[in-house]
Amino acid sequence: MKKSVIIVAGGNGTRLGSDIPKQFLLLQDKPILFHTIEHFYNAYHNINIIVVLPKRQVIYWAELKRKFDFNIPHQIVAGGKSRFESVKNGMAVITDECVVGIHDAVRPLITEKNIKQLFAAAEKNGNAIPFSPCKDSIRKVATNGQNKAVPREEYVLIQTPQCFLWSQIKKGYFGPELPQFTDDASVFEHLGGKVHLVKGDAHNIKITYPSDLIFAEALLNQRD
Repeated sequence: MKKSVIIVAGGNGTRLGSDIPKQFLLLQDKPILFHTIEHFYNAYHNINIIVVLPKRQVIYWAELKRKFDFNIPHQIVAGGKSRFESVKNGMAVITDECVVGIHDAVRPLITEKNIKQLFAAAEKNGNAIPFSPCKDSIRKVATNGQNKAVPREEYVLIQTPQCFLWSQIKKGYFGPELPQFTDDASVFEHLGGKVHLVKGDAHNIKITYPSDLIFAEALLNQRD
């Protein structure tokens, strides 16, 4: 089956203490987004790569590609006001049935092995949502300030890429955005779909804070 990936790159560098959007920060001497795209291309050379960027960043992205001689084929789509709208715009340029993965641009540690596992599981089961177990203790905090311990075995941490059969997820992006849409799996669940969890990779972190960037650099150096 054909394969597509929508890489959503709408972040900024505020929590990293940078004026540069975090998907463009350097990791091993090249932008984070380059790493992310390369992993999907290395997993499937014929994958349809769709990168969703804010309009104001498109020219800068073109300059980065020239500077670093980056030539992996991909399509640029303008993002929306929210992640939901950005994914919707990415979905709109897909025209044929495929397995589509939706991935955060700032998760550059995803491995080709994990990508293949998720796409294969989605083709078999209709969807595949990666997770990692909770290692820390968890407490539920109520609006009145009260809190209580909850069993961490009943909770997991959700990652991306979240993979679906395109025909089964696209209709979720034709309707209005709802408050409960925290990720693509919640959009799919709203359609009545049953979410299929697949164990992900604990190293597939989202770059948010300076310590994340240090960890990512160290792990990539170790892999090399």
